[in-house]
Amino acid sequence: MQNKELLAHINGCLRGDDKSQRWVFERYYRLMFGVCLRYVSDKDATQDVVQEGFLKIFLSIHKYSSKGSFEGWMRRIMVNTSIDAIRSRKATGLVLGVEESFDSFVEEDADISYDENDEMNFTVHDVQAAMAQLSPMYRMVFNLHVFDNLAHKEISDELGISIGTSKSNLAKARRNLRNILVNMKKTNHV
Repeated sequence: MQNKELLAHINGCLRGDDKSQRWVFERYYRLMFGVCLRYVSDKDATQDVVQEGFLKIFLSIHKYSSKGSFEGWMRRIMVNTSIDAIRSRKATGLVLGVEESFDSFVEEDADISYDENDEMNFTVHDVQAAMAQLSPMYRMVFNLHVFDNLAHKEISDELGISIGTSKSNLAKARRNLRNILVNMKKTNHV
């Protein structure tokens, strides 16, 4: 159930009330920025995606049914807006969409070893920094599967890739993320 203040502002947004739109924007900006940052690692580009996402929210708020979480509904719009932004970069040749295109990030035969008894304590910042180093497609599949709980079939439908590519990208994203974190520990003595 939504709280009364939120419902009042949702109704205000339905009427096009600037104050209600400002309240929703200020209330959810940081949260939605974090959602988009998981997909688009460049902060300037993320700000653009969040702005575009809020525009979509306000233009389609009449489609919100009040049956589910307003935050969840907004989150879905932000994820889709992030994916659309990555697709548009892909169309301009900035991002490639097949798993083999990203293998150069971490060499297959890279000698990354660590003592499994070593403590692997990482901060949220460490993990975010490591995720930002993943290729756009790996990061997108990882986020959709791990954070947004989508099955590989849903990811393949959403991104226009095969289920096998989704599974492969997830496995490689996990491997690369682990390798990045291990290297961070070795380099920085995290």
